[in-house]
Amino acid sequence: MFPYSRRVHQDAVPSAPALEIRDLIVAYPGTRRLALKGVRLCVPVGAQIALVGHNGAGKSTLLKAVAGLLPVRSGSIAIYGNPPGACHHRVAYLPQRGEIDWRFPITLRKLVLTGRYVHLGWFKRPSRQDWCIADEVIDRLGLSALRERQISQLSGGQQQRALLARALAQEAELLLLDEPLNAVDAETRHLMIELLRLLRHEQKTVITATHDLGRLESDFDGALYLADGREIAHPPGAFNRMKVGALA
Repeated sequence: MFPYSRRVHQDAVPSAPALEIRDLIVAYPGTRRLALKGVRLCVPVGAQIALVGHNGAGKSTLLKAVAGLLPVRSGSIAIYGNPPGACHHRVAYLPQRGEIDWRFPITLRKLVLTGRYVHLGWFKRPSRQDWCIADEVIDRLGLSALRERQISQLSGGQQQRALLARALAQEAELLLLDEPLNAVDAETRHLMIELLRLLRHEQKTVITATHDLGRLESDFDGALYLADGREIAHPPGAFNRMKVGALA
């Protein structure tokens, strides 16, 4: 249920982009069909990039590969100049809400605390500071009154905010968000949009899979369009301010 249990910390390579992907080919284990086919991407530190495409286009697969949750068949991924396994603490992944077992017997507060586990390793117990960081992001997302509630008792919007709180508790530099605004209530949408704006000011790098084409120009620095696991040219008139697929 919760990735990033290993503790592997490596310094960022000076002047390296936040994310650099070269000719990435990925297939899900046990299948021959390629889910990503030669994708290239370069994201500067502090940029906010949208992944755009229909269901099955490869957006979620790309995020999971960057998060180290899927094996790479060929090509390369570099995060601040390092391979994914060398910097789990720098990358926070927010999955789609449907991928989480919400029947798991855990409170919202403890769910958010799991975002700190990457800094702890296997046997170290959370410190008072870890609990304080979890509580701060819970407050930030308007969930204070629900912190001791079982996650199964949360509404869809509350669950989505809880997942984002867990990602923020990790204090990562690169956030991978898979459809964070999909099927959420107006309050949650407003809170999350405002939070993404704050993350921009904090120079956090954010890559977001989204279907919301109407907000691309206002919320993102660039967009990567995918179809059938490949990068495609942006449609005529569509937002594409930063050529995020361009590599030297």
